[in-house]
Amino acid sequence: MRVPPGFPVSVLGLAAQVPLQPPANTTSMATPDFVFQEGPNIFSPNDLVQLPRAGTGVANEAGDLVYVPVSEYSIKDKKNSKSIHVAAVETTILPLDIPLANGGEAFWLDSRTLAHAVAEGSGKDKVITLYAISLKVSTGEPAITTFPKSPVLIGKFPTDTATNFRYSAKAGVLVFSDYVHADGDLKKVKENDQAWENRGDSAFVYDETFERHWDTWVGPKRTSLFSVKLEKQPAGKWALGDEFVNLLKGTGHHSPVEPFGGTDDFDVSDTHVIYTAKDPKLPKAWHTKQNIYLVDIHGKSAPKELTSGEQGATHTPVFNTAGDKVAWAELDQDGHESDRAKLVIYDLKKDVRFTITQHWDRSVSSIAFAHDDKTVFFTAGDIARIKIFSLPVPDTPSSNTTDPDLPSSYRHPRELTSSGAASGIQPLSNGRLIFTRSSLTSPNDVFVLRELNESGKPKVDQLTRFSADGLKGKSLDAGEDFWFEGAEGKKVHGWFIKPPGFKEGEKKKWPILLAIHGGPEGAWEDQWSNRWNLNVFAQQGYVVVAINPTGSTSFGQDFTNAIKEDWGGKPFVDLQKGWKYILDNHPELDPDRAVAAGASYGGYAINWIQGHPEYGFNFKALVCHDGAFGAQYHGYSTDELFFFNYEWGGRPWEPRAREVIKKYDPINFVDKWSTPMLVIHGSKDYRLPETDGIGAFHALQQLGVPSRLVIFPDENHWVLQHQNSLKWHYEVFRWLGKYSKKSD
Repeated sequence: MRVPPGFPVSVLGLAAQVPLQPPANTTSMATPDFVFQEGPNIFSPNDLVQLPRAGTGVANEAGDLVYVPVSEYSIKDKKNSKSIHVAAVETTILPLDIPLANGGEAFWLDSRTLAHAVAEGSGKDKVITLYAISLKVSTGEPAITTFPKSPVLIGKFPTDTATNFRYSAKAGVLVFSDYVHADGDLKKVKENDQAWENRGDSAFVYDETFERHWDTWVGPKRTSLFSVKLEKQPAGKWALGDEFVNLLKGTGHHSPVEPFGGTDDFDVSDTHVIYTAKDPKLPKAWHTKQNIYLVDIHGKSAPKELTSGEQGATHTPVFNTAGDKVAWAELDQDGHESDRAKLVIYDLKKDVRFTITQHWDRSVSSIAFAHDDKTVFFTAGDIARIKIFSLPVPDTPSSNTTDPDLPSSYRHPRELTSSGAASGIQPLSNGRLIFTRSSLTSPNDVFVLRELNESGKPKVDQLTRFSADGLKGKSLDAGEDFWFEGAEGKKVHGWFIKPPGFKEGEKKKWPILLAIHGGPEGAWEDQWSNRWNLNVFAQQGYVVVAINPTGSTSFGQDFTNAIKEDWGGKPFVDLQKGWKYILDNHPELDPDRAVAAGASYGGYAINWIQGHPEYGFNFKALVCHDGAFGAQYHGYSTDELFFFNYEWGGRPWEPRAREVIKKYDPINFVDKWSTPMLVIHGSKDYRLPETDGIGAFHALQQLGVPSRLVIFPDENHWVLQHQNSLKWHYEVFRWLGKYSKKSD
């Protein structure tokens, strides 16, 4: 399931599902019967929760400063502190941290001025207020960045939900997104909100899907893009206009695309806005088709569609520097959210659209043009890493084409990074590029690539070190790649991650954990995670094996597509063969202390393994987080119906889907369940509703299998709240430890 960062929170969803009289919490950590392994060299769940969490870096136009949003949680204070970190790109200027007591968002107004948008007020008077923060760079030794003046008020928005800001300095126009009622009038949102709240009942009534999405019951408002004047006055003060133009009014378009769309769903030039939106003519719950549109930045003309109309989803539309070309990532097949994403360029002057990665077997993610527009940069998953690549921008062909006749140099992307997971790419002048990267051993930091205009690999410099103090002395493992022959003779990849103190040759010393990723079109990558952090499992004393079986991404589209209608087939051949490979090659592992855990599709895998003891894993305990239990039920109950329809061969009542369900639905094999299992589910998970977890727990209880159910009433498909994360880790490690103890 495509789940990039970003998620709305539904108070209604929570209120509707929390029991009026919840039972006493018999598993409170106030009187624990288990404690985490802690120590100077151990990175524990407590450390994970309190480590600074950085967003992506954004450089100013001059390319000499970059800001990064950062949050840091304190277990003691139960408080999440937020700030803006400003670092230098080229010099030894000392960094600056600007505390944000009430959070908010930032963006550059000019090379020495940050805008800060923050919610202020309460109740009906709560709105987003915009401030200007002026920065000053001293020339002393050491040079420092300061904000010598207090933030200056620029203006206020009519609502408290304005977000996703993109500023065009040359046009003096700010484009942003907000939620608006059917009338499309931003200034009437508060009035319409009040009318909705005072409607006299609590009913939500639907005539079409989505009725709920991800973790939110769909109400009367939808996303839209707005533009408003934002300029620096002759006296030097910034001023926000009061005319908010709804650029999508009357179109049926909604952008950013929910539930995860943000600034990556649109871009601005001096004259126009480009955006992606779901096709307004198609039912959204069982179609993935998104179109690309171009609209005047002042809303003076109707949007123009740039896509062919024959594509599936589209993502990350961007302008080039001159504003005469745009690019986006495009999938071919409607309904297939994990189809290969190809890089498409549209020449606005010549009105020609062409694909430049037709023959490259990787999926393009984020995209950015070089300052001189001669090169296009992009990220893509490749062999369990997310790398940065580049291609020269070819001459525009004479007509639209998905397969232009390009020379070899235009067909083979140049690899610029080879490790970690890159994001937030932003080309600068003088052959430089800012990006953010994490890895299995480090969360986000900001880096700069230099000498991009030269041949060979560019130079990489690290600009920030947010986790240096928190990880000091911790013995995190970078992970070891291993390969083996899987289903149908295909080469399959996995990670082998060692705990502190691991030594080769010590026979049967270590318990082993098989981690199974979700998706299923996903991957265990060289990337940090605040939820399923493989090193945190290793640091609690487990050797972690994380296999990327059939269906995983970054190993070619055929390998990804091979899981279609085969959820319980080839992936489990891969897992069995990978498991055997590890046990055969690592005598240090104790197969009698083996456990497994997975979430989403990984949770399906746990349920599937329960019903297939003939696989011979011999797991002593299992953990299923938000896992699919009843596939047929999933085909009716999930929010994004297109997912089931593609994966299982059709709608659940159709003949092919019924065949696949009969073969691969875990619920058909419950009579064979016998392994102790911990079941975890979020009540606001509308992707795989909580009854999947409850149903699995009921089956285990009636079978007499040791089992435990953990419900988070206020969490969705992911556990996001810091204290809940600690509780999640407590329950998981308590359960695994109980059944993987070394026998006397």
